Amino acid sequence: MAAAPSSPPSQAEVPPPGVPGVSGLMTLIVGVVVLAALYIGQEVFLPIVLAILLAFVLAPFVDIMRRWHLGRVPSVIIAVLVALGIILSLGGIIGFQLAGLATDLPRYQSTIKEKLGTLREGSFGRIPAILKNVGREFDRAVQEKPEEKPAAPPSPVPPQEADSSGPLPVEVHQPEPTPVELARNILVPMLQPLATTGIVFVVLIFILLQREDLRDRMIRLFGSSDLHRTTVAMDDAARRLSRYFLIQLGLNTSFGVYVALGLWAIGVPSPLLWGVFAALMRFVPYIGSFIAAAFPIMLAAAVDPGWSMALMTAALFLIGEPLMGHAIEPVVYGQSTGLSPFAVVLSAIFWTWIWGPIGLLIATPLTLCLVVLGRHVERLEFLDVLLGDRPALTPAENLYQRMLAGDPDESLESAEILLRERSLTSYYDEVALKGLQLAAGDASRGVLTGHQLDQVKDVIRSLIQDLDGHDDTEPERKETDGEPIASPASEKPTNKEPAVTGVPSTVLPIPDEWQAEGAILCIAGRGPLDDAATAMLTQLLNKHKLGTRNVPYEAVSRSGIVTLDTANAKMICLSYLEIGGTPAHLRYLLRRLRNRMPDVPILVGLWPVDDAVLTNQSRQASLGADYYVSSLREAVILCVKNAAGEEKGTQPQTTAALQSRSQEATGPDRLPLPA
Repeated sequence: MAAAPSSPPSQAEVPPPGVPGVSGLMTLIVGVVVLAALYIGQEVFLPIVLAILLAFVLAPFVDIMRRWHLGRVPSVIIAVLVALGIILSLGGIIGFQLAGLATDLPRYQSTIKEKLGTLREGSFGRIPAILKNVGREFDRAVQEKPEEKPAAPPSPVPPQEADSSGPLPVEVHQPEPTPVELARNILVPMLQPLATTGIVFVVLIFILLQREDLRDRMIRLFGSSDLHRTTVAMDDAARRLSRYFLIQLGLNTSFGVYVALGLWAIGVPSPLLWGVFAALMRFVPYIGSFIAAAFPIMLAAAVDPGWSMALMTAALFLIGEPLMGHAIEPVVYGQSTGLSPFAVVLSAIFWTWIWGPIGLLIATPLTLCLVVLGRHVERLEFLDVLLGDRPALTPAENLYQRMLAGDPDESLESAEILLRERSLTSYYDEVALKGLQLAAGDASRGVLTGHQLDQVKDVIRSLIQDLDGHDDTEPERKETDGEPIASPASEKPTNKEPAVTGVPSTVLPIPDEWQAEGAILCIAGRGPLDDAATAMLTQLLNKHKLGTRNVPYEAVSRSGIVTLDTANAKMICLSYLEIGGTPAHLRYLLRRLRNRMPDVPILVGLWPVDDAVLTNQSRQASLGADYYVSSLREAVILCVKNAAGEEKGTQPQTTAALQSRSQEATGPDRLPLPA
């Protein structure tokens, strides 16, 4: 009997077409609402943002006064009064300077007319006439002139029309403003800035009084899973931001003083005005200094009958701005602000569109605050991804991507950059092994083609060969207190272990038999990339004066182990990038090695730190190795200590046991294991 044909899949079994996710749609809606609120509610949000930025600047001053036992409220009041006095003083200086400059402008008109007349009489003045003649000749050449017809005689005008008078002109005169209207015209434009300033300082007082409470509320609002760690991170970020803003304010003020003194020496009118203007414009990225230089140069050209004053003013800015931007600021800041150049330009355009000139001035500080929030608040991480300067990929991911692309040169360049601040052991543990684990995971899932796997092997082999000339030493630390924000995790790995120092032959003497070739047999696991991890371990052991020999997995198989050369073997190191949930083959391999070399200690390197074997002592006992490690650094230390006779016995040693033993040991020849 023939089988019935299979029925078509029901409607429920057919997957629906892809539709935008609800979360993505909600994010878009929230973004549009936030943009509309910022644009429409400028009068509300702008004072609050200015108060927050001023709070970062005044927070260190408040903390200093509180350390002087002045109390929170008096410290806040004094800090706010000082800030208000400085702002009002600057406003008064700008007002008086502008008034004096306005009264002197008519005197400069004659100089401007003379210079324009000189330019008109010179070569520049003849350019329009030359262009006009050229255009006339061109029109004659390409266009025929039509014949002119004689004009008709004008018709006589009737006497009555000639005698009639035209429309009478009418003039409208505004009445003189009353004292009330005059006062309103003067006071109303001044009330809005004064009201905004008052709101800013009222909000500033409350922010400074309740800093810790507002911080805790914000952390709770964004739902942090670890309140303690996030609180510490936010405190550190706020401290670094305050220091950064103070340094930026100090540098820009110094630049303004430099400009004011220089213009005063040159003789440009109103030097204080242009000094304050230059200090404010340096908050504007890239174009601020050009805007600050344009007005004094034009004024110098209007004051001086010649061009020497304008040239000296231009030279003042051409010398001062590069010196400040490329020499002084990198030394003072120490490290980058955490913003990408694209984010700086984009933020300047965005905040200028939203809030006008004030938005342009506060664009960079405000964007930096958003990036810091993105680095410490999980829900705002997209701000750090979009605006931050950290790489899009971690070093391990970047290495894996370069291995897939078959680019050993860029892999070596990235490695040399990281090796400037970490040892070779640290780079292998934190970057190279993790990149190989990503490749091994994709290979086990079958997503890597044979060609891609060969490229990965070639790149990592070339990288290990190129790094053979690097010593396994700790480079000089170049940490700086001027770092504005915490270093991003993807820029440099957080678990940066020190180099394996203190264990060369001068401290722990290595016997000659351990320096012979083949003293340590480095055996690769059966994975396609385990031999690369074995090559890294071999290279590090050689740098610490230990003799090694790489052994492929086939050489320790059931048929190959019989012919394995074990004449000089003093220790065995196995390397596995991944071992799987039931490592039966490892148990049988260890049994074969025990039968072949019963007195040789065996170390198993399981480079995935979360492997179950590393935490399960019963499984370790069933496997039968002497040591289990999860990093190359631990493996090198144990090999060196075994060579020096400091590690005896064949009991399985976990990382915790090794740490407790290292803490009990004392003396300069003892090296504690990493935590």
